[in-house]
Amino acid sequence: MRKKFWLDLIILSLVLCFSSVAFAKSLPTKKQTVLGLYVTAQQAFAKWHTNSDKIKILDVRTSGEYIFVGHAPMAANVPFKFLTGVNKSKKKLAMTKNKDFVKEVKKRFKKTDTIFLMCRSGGRSAAAVNMLAKSGFKNLYSVTDGFEGNALKVKTSYNLGKRVLDGWKNSGAPWTYKLDPNLVYAP
Repeated sequence: MRKKFWLDLIILSLVLCFSSVAFAKSLPTKKQTVLGLYVTAQQAFAKWHTNSDKIKILDVRTSGEYIFVGHAPMAANVPFKFLTGVNKSKKKLAMTKNKDFVKEVKKRFKKTDTIFLMCRSGGRSAAAVNMLAKSGFKNLYSVTDGFEGNALKVKTSYNLGKRVLDGWKNSGAPWTYKLDPNLVYAP
């Protein structure tokens, strides 16, 4: 009986290991991290909910996104990048990295903390994980679908281009516009 238990445990561990590797390979390159630790928004909330004293949530979006689009009520905000204008030729927002990002994160968290990093849809959080990993943080998970999720690409839908597929906001996890002064980024 004991042998079967250990064999089942080993098989389960191998399945989980290979499934996380397969999941990472299915992610776009810009959403992959050097640590290879990922959760979806739905998984992040479930894990935080069952272990809220050990898991921290870090929202790396701009303060404007955090304040006006909404945020997870327990998420601290330290922007990875700041909005600096509009790049008219690329028809995109122009953003620059927060030069104090690592310093500000170190003020709020220990290098040994388990932290789930979230941005709009998973790209900035992956870049933030990579930057923090270089400074010695080890237990960093990128929330692959972010707060708003991925944009719908069904051309016949009224929701074409809107972020309604996944993400924290669409997962059923709690979110708010209310601000906790202890969690909002204030340089």
